[in-house]
Amino acid sequence: MDEDMTLYQMVADNLDQKKFSKLREVMASENPADLALLFTEFEEKDVLLLYRLLPKELASDTFSYMDSDMQENLINGFSDKELREVLNQTFIDDTVDMIEEMPANVVNRILRNCDAQSRNAINQILKYPEDSAGTLMTIEYVNLNQHLTVKEAISRIRKVGPNKETIYTCYVTEARKLIGIVSVKDLLTAQDDILISDIMETNLIFVDTSEDKEVVAHQFQKYDILALPVVDAEERLVGIITFDDAMDVIQEENTEDISIMAAMTPSDDSYFKTSVFAQVKNRIVWLVILMLSNAITGSIINRYDTIISALPILVSFMPMLTGTGGNCGSQSSALMIRGLALGEIKTRDFLRVMWKEFRIALVVSSILAVINGARIMIFYRDPTLAIVLTLSIIATVILSKLIGCLLPIMAKAVHMDPAVMAGPLISTIVDICTTMLYYSIAVQFFHI
Repeated sequence: MDEDMTLYQMVADNLDQKKFSKLREVMASENPADLALLFTEFEEKDVLLLYRLLPKELASDTFSYMDSDMQENLINGFSDKELREVLNQTFIDDTVDMIEEMPANVVNRILRNCDAQSRNAINQILKYPEDSAGTLMTIEYVNLNQHLTVKEAISRIRKVGPNKETIYTCYVTEARKLIGIVSVKDLLTAQDDILISDIMETNLIFVDTSEDKEVVAHQFQKYDILALPVVDAEERLVGIITFDDAMDVIQEENTEDISIMAAMTPSDDSYFKTSVFAQVKNRIVWLVILMLSNAITGSIINRYDTIISALPILVSFMPMLTGTGGNCGSQSSALMIRGLALGEIKTRDFLRVMWKEFRIALVVSSILAVINGARIMIFYRDPTLAIVLTLSIIATVILSKLIGCLLPIMAKAVHMDPAVMAGPLISTIVDICTTMLYYSIAVQFFHI
């Protein structure tokens, strides 16, 4: 943080004093990601000036790390020549990502300043279904012929590599069909006269253009790869998805799950970019549903007004029981959601999951019941009350754990996001069940 502040002060001071050569020197040694973050501290007019002071290659790299608002402001300030220079240095997939965030007038200007080949590639990618592998891929990859020697392949990589997004994995094609892959490591460690066909890997991992982007991200996690080829219906190689794009998907999915688990509709924009009205719209539906659901708990309590009137002390233990049940249910649901997301748990495993959670619930509930029973005997010296609360805790914990593990699996089985069955929703369902169990047990023991 201190280093960031120092850099900001240096840039700000030189900017105020109009020492542009010094500014250029200071910024030229910085990482483009750090520069993009630094520019957020300055006004729009200053950002354009600072950007123009950057060396050409550093400027294009910095541009790719900026958020869509800053990119749009810069584009509006660019001349057509400056815009073309930026676009020529930007990879196709990054250009597509930028276009998807821009208003129509900016998009038209971007496409107008792209060369014909890039424009066709962008339009083709934009035609793929939303959230599919096709929208994530880039067409800038290194392809090789299987009949090339290692020496010839390395020569080709040197020639075309500077314009490709990644060169660490090369793709062997024949009539555009993917037949193998070879890493640069394999090329550098092999003899010059060995053919590519002799060292290429033919056990291929690839995805179709229509594959869901979440599945694509899981492929990266499962196989620990840096890039994933994308093929069309005829298994022709049309592009690759790189690790950085997969990481963006994982981040998006995690953000979406966090929102859903907190009973909110996910938003594509950041917190400060989302208006108050939009935030209310994202939250209010679930809040209304949960509020009305909690009203059921109130109606259940009204059914037992007789025993509550006779033993008002029973009410004082309700927060403890509902809180314990909600916490237990949330623990189980969180583990299920994570397990389902990572593929560790399948829907067919529900019986194994139930049996395991039941055993866990028995141990946990027994410990909690003993502790609470001892507390009741010490402070209230009422054996009947101790028994009622002991049985209620055991029943509540077992039921909440089973509900917490089953609901996410059921959601997955009907193709819903398991994250829906988390946090507030689980707590609400468990509160209703706990209230019914507690007062039903109390009625049986106190005979009221």
